[in-house]
Amino acid sequence: MTVPRLVALAKTYGSGLVFVGVITFVGFVIHWNFGTISPLVASLVLGVLIGNIISIPKIFVTGQKFAAKKVLRFGIVLLGTQLALKQVVDLGGRELIVVVGVVALTFLGTLWLGPRLGVSKSLSLLIATGFSICGASAVAAMEGVVEADEEEVTYAIALVTLCGSLAIVLLPLLRNVLGLSDPQLFGSWVGASVHDVAQVIATSSTGGESAVHAATVVKLSRVVLLAPLVASVSIWVRRSSSGLVAKAKKADKKHVSVVPLFVVGFLVMIAVRTTGVIPDNWLTKLKTIEQLCLASALVGLGSDVRVSRLIKVGGRPLLLALVSWFGIAVVSLIGVRLVA
Repeated sequence: MTVPRLVALAKTYGSGLVFVGVITFVGFVIHWNFGTISPLVASLVLGVLIGNIISIPKIFVTGQKFAAKKVLRFGIVLLGTQLALKQVVDLGGRELIVVVGVVALTFLGTLWLGPRLGVSKSLSLLIATGFSICGASAVAAMEGVVEADEEEVTYAIALVTLCGSLAIVLLPLLRNVLGLSDPQLFGSWVGASVHDVAQVIATSSTGGESAVHAATVVKLSRVVLLAPLVASVSIWVRRSSSGLVAKAKKADKKHVSVVPLFVVGFLVMIAVRTTGVIPDNWLTKLKTIEQLCLASALVGLGSDVRVSRLIKVGGRPLLLALVSWFGIAVVSLIGVRLVA
């Protein structure tokens, strides 16, 4: 790439990316000082606050959108480096069936219920994905396929964050009530029902190291299903003329591939991690880069959101989220008890 080309790119995206980078850094500072707050959530909230309090210069817009789209997809690709197929295989056949069943029932049930509660198909899809797979990361990945409104993406992430945070408090309190004194049983339930990986670890840690290990393996097995789910929806969107894609940007529809490249990259990274060629000391660094990318993307999304438009969405998505959260908790509890 020539020097003039690099200069042109810097002029186009530089100021916006610097803006996003500064906010992302502050989000990480909040995370470092308050460990229970995810850097992704902190960055998103900061982006929304700044976007609604001040008038962001137009010169930042191009960089914001680049972060919200391109940087996001790179972060999803890097997420694959945290997964190894051996972790999934070690679960065993019955446990894998439970994981697939929980994801399928939660996703399809939420997707079916949403429109019947008056929630748009695109928002229902985002909520279904976030609750069934892995919270904010899954919502962001699915947004790359359906091109939902920024407000809907923010609302979906807010809902999975709310319910995941409640889970950190409520699930440990229900542990003995539900007869889950066995740490591995409790961990499996947490891994199958809680949304974000960080929330899973925080919740399961109340049961000790055995619970954390069981929860992490089950949770990562759910994350593996992100790729086939996003790929399937991508094919569906490509072939469908339903309201699901009504809010997609017309200019982008023709560019939707059968399987998005970032999903292919995600699968390739899982394969690379499975081979064991990535040194252990690299995994932590890659995880940090992944978190930086996803947090930056959420700043880009959040700073373009207007709360006044978000409020108009109403309470029905909240009701959908609560029903979905209750549903995945019950289904996963039944599942882990069946295989215990």
